[in-house]
Amino acid sequence: MSWRVVVISSRAKVELKLGYLVIRTNEATKRILIDEISVVLIENTGCTVTVSLLESLWRNKIAVLFCDSNRYPGAYLIPCYGGYDSSAKVMSQVQWSDEVKGDVWAAIVKDKIRKQAEVLGFFEIPEAEKVYSYIEGIESGDATNREGQAAKVYFNALMGHSFSRADDTVLNAELNYGYAIILSAVCREIVVTGRITQLGINHHNPFNRYNLGSDLMEPFRPLVDMKVLSLPYMSEFTKELKLEIVNLLNETVIIQNKRTTVLNAISIYVRSVLSALDAGDISEMIQYSYEF
Repeated sequence: MSWRVVVISSRAKVELKLGYLVIRTNEATKRILIDEISVVLIENTGCTVTVSLLESLWRNKIAVLFCDSNRYPGAYLIPCYGGYDSSAKVMSQVQWSDEVKGDVWAAIVKDKIRKQAEVLGFFEIPEAEKVYSYIEGIESGDATNREGQAAKVYFNALMGHSFSRADDTVLNAELNYGYAIILSAVCREIVVTGRITQLGINHHNPFNRYNLGSDLMEPFRPLVDMKVLSLPYMSEFTKELKLEIVNLLNETVIIQNKRTTVLNAISIYVRSVLSALDAGDISEMIQYSYEF
């Protein structure tokens, strides 16, 4: 099973040779077996990447993120077709009923709020019980917006009442970076199964190419929150902080009563949600849990 997360942060020539990803810099040459790689993050805009390598990466279903000049993930490499039956899978996706999508979204929101409450409990914050109470009465499609109500209480309790997601701070940069990493992994699994990321179940932004990924990543956001708040405070968003956040994909959670990596849990979870949508049965959804 692929497991390596490769971060390229310096100017380099990156190419494919004999089944290896080869990184050549002025100081050294590194070789990593393609079969061992799960994610490639190219941080430096001075990198030169060969098309033959990119082809190998997308054919092996490896998530590739390209950063902008500020070293923030700005684009993903996503293949046009995820499998031999992609057309059939997309047609199935188009036919998901509003009722099924509403039920699945309600289940996602419940799972996300539950995990938010668990994060607050981990940090011994008393508002955990109040956040958990928002689960009760969630309707299909979260018609009463319990997600938004819980989020307000959650972030105020976790980050302080002066915190705003719109602020230009190191904390928000860390959160955004972590969410982008999770989104890329979720989108990879969506595409691998033959679906497209544009057609969401709750997110319908016509300018968002990743609507379905934005839906399915929600229960993993609290995992990023907990990771970021566990990191030491820094006045700058350093390379070391970025590596810690990227390594979140290799940390351990529990799913199907087994300990596994976050990356593998994302794969199992995404496929289970897509199966639930296809079958119209939310009991097929498989949730992960933290290992505190």
